[in-house]
Amino acid sequence: MAPKGQERTQEAADLVSEDEIAKAPPAARYVNRELSWLDFNERVLALAEDAARPLLERAKFLAIFSRNLDEFFQIRVSGVREQAVAGIPGTAPDGMSPADQLAAIRERVAELVTRQAKVFEKELRPKLSAGGVQIVDWDDLKKSQREALRDVFEERVYPVLTPLAVDPAHPFPYISDLSLNLAVIVRDTQNGGRRFARVKAPPLLPRFLKVPGGRRFVPLEQVIAANLDRLFPGMKIVAHHPFRVTRDAEVDVEVDEAGDLLETLETLLRGRQRSPEAVRLEVTASMPQDLRSTLLRELMLKRSDLYVIDGLLDLEDLWSLTDVNRPALKSPAWVGVTPPALAATIGGQRGIFDVLAEGDVLVHHPYDRFATSVEAFVDQAADDPDVLAIKQTIYRTSDEGEAPIVRSLMRAAASGKETVALVELTARGDEEANITWARALEKAGVHVVYGVVGLKTHAKTILVVRREGDGVRRYCHIGTGNYNSETATTYEDVGLLSADPELAADVADLFNSLTGYANATDYRKILVAPGTLRPKLLELIRREAAAPDGRIVMKMNSLVDAEVIDALYEASAAGISIDLVVRGICCLRPGVPGLSENIRVRSIVGSFLEHSRIFRFGSDARGPEYWIGSADLMPRNLGSRVECVAPVTDPQLQARLEEILLVNLADDVLAWELRPEGWTKVPTEIGIDAQVRFRELAEERSARGE
Repeated sequence: MAPKGQERTQEAADLVSEDEIAKAPPAARYVNRELSWLDFNERVLALAEDAARPLLERAKFLAIFSRNLDEFFQIRVSGVREQAVAGIPGTAPDGMSPADQLAAIRERVAELVTRQAKVFEKELRPKLSAGGVQIVDWDDLKKSQREALRDVFEERVYPVLTPLAVDPAHPFPYISDLSLNLAVIVRDTQNGGRRFARVKAPPLLPRFLKVPGGRRFVPLEQVIAANLDRLFPGMKIVAHHPFRVTRDAEVDVEVDEAGDLLETLETLLRGRQRSPEAVRLEVTASMPQDLRSTLLRELMLKRSDLYVIDGLLDLEDLWSLTDVNRPALKSPAWVGVTPPALAATIGGQRGIFDVLAEGDVLVHHPYDRFATSVEAFVDQAADDPDVLAIKQTIYRTSDEGEAPIVRSLMRAAASGKETVALVELTARGDEEANITWARALEKAGVHVVYGVVGLKTHAKTILVVRREGDGVRRYCHIGTGNYNSETATTYEDVGLLSADPELAADVADLFNSLTGYANATDYRKILVAPGTLRPKLLELIRREAAAPDGRIVMKMNSLVDAEVIDALYEASAAGISIDLVVRGICCLRPGVPGLSENIRVRSIVGSFLEHSRIFRFGSDARGPEYWIGSADLMPRNLGSRVECVAPVTDPQLQARLEEILLVNLADDVLAWELRPEGWTKVPTEIGIDAQVRFRELAEERSARGE
């Protein structure tokens, strides 16, 4: 991969010293993390605004945008609010105070949700209707259709509704996180008194109720609103308005004091359903000011926490409509191909361990099928009588009943194999699922452990120990993605399946560190965080900075760590060429004269979530090094999580990684470019869509059998 830009000169190397970089104003050196994340979500929104995409795919991106924004408020905004309340001064690397960040977030989110409502109400809703997926209002239904939906209401909705009145005898009810509600004003027909009541839309019911005998869908809250007389007999319904509340969803576990982590987390999760503070109130534009003020007061929120939506609330529920049988409104499904190196293992002609004994295999999901590669690796290990032990980390996996890899581990334990699952209980958003699996694994006889005190185990590793001849041989998988069969069809990731003795020995040592009291630091090949990963990455960056033909290319989800960013600035000042592919948050500011003019940053956002981490150091002439693994370049990943990054040394597999990076850098359909002033869409000139190209390359490899 040849360097781009001007050749290195001594003048370029002398542009800026390390001290001068440190003295640069924070805002010139770093992009605010929270605002950078909002920039990423704007790129997701842009996919929903793209008129060239199929309608239901655009609806899916609106749903993703909403889900992302919910999590942002639950986790990030709640944290910044806590800092602001505590009076913490500007501690962000970019110099913004918590109060400044909240104000900037407020302004940016208001703009984005206005765009989201506009694209749905003005574009997608009418176009979906023309395509046979009609999301209509109750008032637009014919009398016969309303009567049909009233029957649905009586049978399915009314029995699970609970109206909650607010008066001196009934305090304001607790509004659960992310719940959709109706604020109802009723008047007593006998004494004329007005009362407030809250009705929650049951979350277990479909958000969009299908009108019997047709292709129309009506929002659940409108069906409830049209039948409020059933909930408040003898009362006059004066007004009703939907609203939605977001609460702090962070789970802090004091592990040193927790004792049994599993039981402690279960208790915290139960408590989380009621205790966290509200951080956002969403209302429709029709809600009057007095009712908005009432909700803000009762929820202890400020006016700046209120977001007025000109349309439907909670568009994440659009996701459910993507299952409707309208192929013309969707992109063709991609199922992936079996990696050619593993094709013979599918029919049973060869075992996967026979293949790995001959050489490493690199997999690139979802282009390479997860089921016939990584899942098959664990599945065959579970059934192989010569396999003695299986050890695996589980950070996120499929829902209960839908996790083939976990089922394989349970089957392995039942057959007497030494089976270990390191389950990360505090994987954000998946705590309940991981607790369920931990209980099921323990019941099946799997040794379940929860990692290192004070650290999340984010590494993606599997170890298989197999009896061969008079001894044993170890096999391993090191990847960038979770062992989740569902997300493996939509998340882009890479992984290495290997029988390399040193690599497998390293993975074995890592598991011993995680399950016992070992504290390994002298790994042969892998880099582990916290410990060797950060120092080695900094060493590699500085090595390239010192080389006359230095070159760095890195692909990741997020770049936040200030120490790594400063090292990249120093490398840029030394004149080396740096290309970064960062899907989400990027706090580095590229293209700044005297600081980062040799750094280019782009982001690929498309139908598949770009999730792989690939690091390339070295010029073509010297022969580059390639590394893959679980870690993004963030303080939490490098300092407070267990991460594993491995070298890829086989020349053919290095060529595959080079191909992945080159295609990402050539993309001019999905790609965005970060400039000093912000993100801009890369203009389409050649028409290279990285995700389409990878599908083509996978099919070509499969056809060639190589």
